[in-house]
Amino acid sequence: MNITLKQAQAVIEKAMAKAKELNTKMNICVVDAGANQVAFVRMDGAWLGSADIALKKAKTARFFDMPSGEIGKLSQPGESLFNIEHSNGGLISFPGGIPMTDKDGTIIGAVGVSGSSVENDHEVAAAGASAI
Repeated sequence: MNITLKQAQAVIEKAMAKAKELNTKMNICVVDAGANQVAFVRMDGAWLGSADIALKKAKTARFFDMPSGEIGKLSQPGESLFNIEHSNGGLISFPGGIPMTDKDGTIIGAVGVSGSSVENDHEVAAAGASAI
């Protein structure tokens, strides 16, 4: 099962509302269960360089079915996944990517957010994911 376009648009809308509440400008990307991009928005004034980061955070969350920040904890020197960020064409291993599930707990996609502090990125991604 994949996230639908309608669901992805709802994720984008909820994430954008949170970004506006935090007074920040974000790139927000939604991928399906196959890590293919379904929806994307770059808010006016958001950093162009963060667009790729938002996509990679979403892909990272889907590839490993966990928040991208958790991958970051496991990829520190001495940890079990050290250097994993060099796999899969480049992962982003800091907060802002969150997998999303359907009501049965099946992964249907992920959201990735970039454009502010990692704390804000994660908060906006979580708000978007809550739309599902």
